[in-house]
Amino acid sequence: MTIKTFTLGGELTINRLGFGAMRLAMGTFAGPPRDPDTGVAVLRRAVELGVNHIDTAGFYGRDAVWANELIRTALAPYRDDLVIATKVGPLPGPNGVPIGQATAEQLRGLVETDLRSLGLDRLDLVYLRVGGTTGPGGESIAERFAVLAELRAEGLIRNLGVSNVDAVQLAEARRIAPVTAVQNRHTGDTGLLPECEEAGIAYVPYFPLGGGVGGGPLDAERLGEVAARLGATTAQVAIASLLAKSPSVLAIPGTGSLEHLEENLAANDLRLRDEDVAALRG
Repeated sequence: MTIKTFTLGGELTINRLGFGAMRLAMGTFAGPPRDPDTGVAVLRRAVELGVNHIDTAGFYGRDAVWANELIRTALAPYRDDLVIATKVGPLPGPNGVPIGQATAEQLRGLVETDLRSLGLDRLDLVYLRVGGTTGPGGESIAERFAVLAELRAEGLIRNLGVSNVDAVQLAEARRIAPVTAVQNRHTGDTGLLPECEEAGIAYVPYFPLGGGVGGGPLDAERLGEVAARLGATTAQVAIASLLAKSPSVLAIPGTGSLEHLEENLAANDLRLRDEDVAALRG
């Protein structure tokens, strides 16, 4: 497998095709919990296949099945080259669906909970996830991001990121502390990508295969046409097109299925021609 890498924060070399943990514990936020043994098997196989960047969050879970617990069970003690990113900000409601946002005073507790659930002394990357299911913008993030910057200064966090932000919010965060990653909605939202490229910031689209609340699928017709020419699946073409977009883009497709995991990671070896890229971008 051909591995494409990115150096996060100037010090952590990670493979650009990583793994998103949201679907390990449940297919959707409204869905039932998944079999934890399958989740553990998926994580171990992902690492065997070269994944060394896992994206998770403390609110990924339902009932007795939680992504962070699965990660610790499957992979601790962790390999030195494994980078685990998490997100804080949303507060889970009684049915597991995130509702509301944490205040600045609540963020330390969320970070400490992630440290305990993952079994870590320091988190490699913590995003401040802003807002709910709507798009970015409309609020200051300075007070909350400053709390994460303090935790970084204390040694509890190695790198800081922001998620679901616009240009004003990114600039606000960068005035407080170095930002090493931006995580915004999938391929349709790359307005911040040029700034990230110039500053050496990773751009990490969430829902890289489409979906999510208000997201909908990607352009299946265009993807299908290219996939048919290449003998690949639409998911593989979607992932490969993300990786082809910029050396600063990291892909984090998630799944609770070993079969889909193998399919997704095979996108590392898919080579898009110039005409394929042109067709996908319309």
